[in-house]
Amino acid sequence: MAGAGADRRIAVVGGGMAAARFVERYTALGGPGTVTVYAAEAHAPYNRVLLADVLIGRYAAEAIALPLGSARLRTGCEAVAVDPAARKLVLADGTVEAWDELVLATGAEPVLPAIPGLYRSGDGGDLTGGVHTLRSLDDCARLAEQARTARRAVVVGGGVLGVSTARALAALGVRTAVVHRSAQLVSRQLDARAGEMLRERLAALGVEVRCGSPAPALATESGRVIGVRPAGGPLLDCDLVVLACGTRPSTTLAKAAGLPVATGVLVDDRLAAGAPHVHAIGDCAEHRGTVHGLAAPAWDQADVLARRLSGAAPRARYTGSRPSSRLSTGGLEYAAFGAVDETLGEGLDVLRLTDATRGSYKKLVLRGDRLVGAILLGDLTGLDVLTDAWERDDPLTGHPLHLLTAALPAATAA
Repeated sequence: MAGAGADRRIAVVGGGMAAARFVERYTALGGPGTVTVYAAEAHAPYNRVLLADVLIGRYAAEAIALPLGSARLRTGCEAVAVDPAARKLVLADGTVEAWDELVLATGAEPVLPAIPGLYRSGDGGDLTGGVHTLRSLDDCARLAEQARTARRAVVVGGGVLGVSTARALAALGVRTAVVHRSAQLVSRQLDARAGEMLRERLAALGVEVRCGSPAPALATESGRVIGVRPAGGPLLDCDLVVLACGTRPSTTLAKAAGLPVATGVLVDDRLAAGAPHVHAIGDCAEHRGTVHGLAAPAWDQADVLARRLSGAAPRARYTGSRPSSRLSTGGLEYAAFGAVDETLGEGLDVLRLTDATRGSYKKLVLRGDRLVGAILLGDLTGLDVLTDAWERDDPLTGHPLHLLTAALPAATAA
């Protein structure tokens, strides 16, 4: 019977990190049939987390490629329509492909803020000259080319991507400033003290930071950017702007196919996407009201779906992830996970360790003998032990200070 055993056809739409993880695990588990990845980009799947490192030349583009097992890869092959009832996939060139199982891994798109001067025509279309996003290897190549001659750059957004991009541009010798709407950098993962120390580290590397500056406007001349004006502030002259304002799930294909979509493509614990034999994983998927937008949860979802569809664990369920954030590039490093704001829960204890000489800051948030969150900045010693204790919800042995100093890095199960 078609669609069973060796005749089974699995179509994976999207060539990002979730797609690569799924097909690599599916083939490693001996999943039957043929797996085909339809990637809109001209490149094989790669690790987007390392784009800033590619920008500064730490890695070559080919060095961040991800394994695909025995899957077939079709690059430059954008899917433009899905028919769940007929189990057909329409490609941009008009080709129609049949499938037995469909995995949507369409990822996410950069958020483009509604600010004056963003587009050449003023009402959409091409971005103003000198304005970039950093979501793909092609983006990276274009940005690297312009950075060679840029006088000054402004990064709009002070999250993980904004901070890593600013550091990369500074490392390339470009005078760089960060304009961020929140009162501190990386406000979703760090507390105020860690955010301030990160700002100080960036300043020492030559990056100016302006927090609390929402809704900037772009000054343009002859179709090119010449400056960024933060709300209520003076004009920052520049000839290069990078938008690092977050991402939103790519759901156009799913919506047109009649699949349930909220912020992302709605999936249940089986990662089923509202139609028989259709699944969604990664940045495009919304599970129990959450779109993670991070690599680790995307891989968790890919692993579960690979086990289900391969037959290795047909009843496997995805019940959520415990995501963490980490940055380590060009002299900047931090990691954060769990509940780092101690004001959000009762019965929490906080342990902080600050070393002004080394520029490091460590914070543990505890409930009894359990670790519920942590921040490490400037020194990641003990991170693996802390992460393991948090993920497994193990009781901590000995005094928690040992975990921060790594004098006695111990965490064991009850």
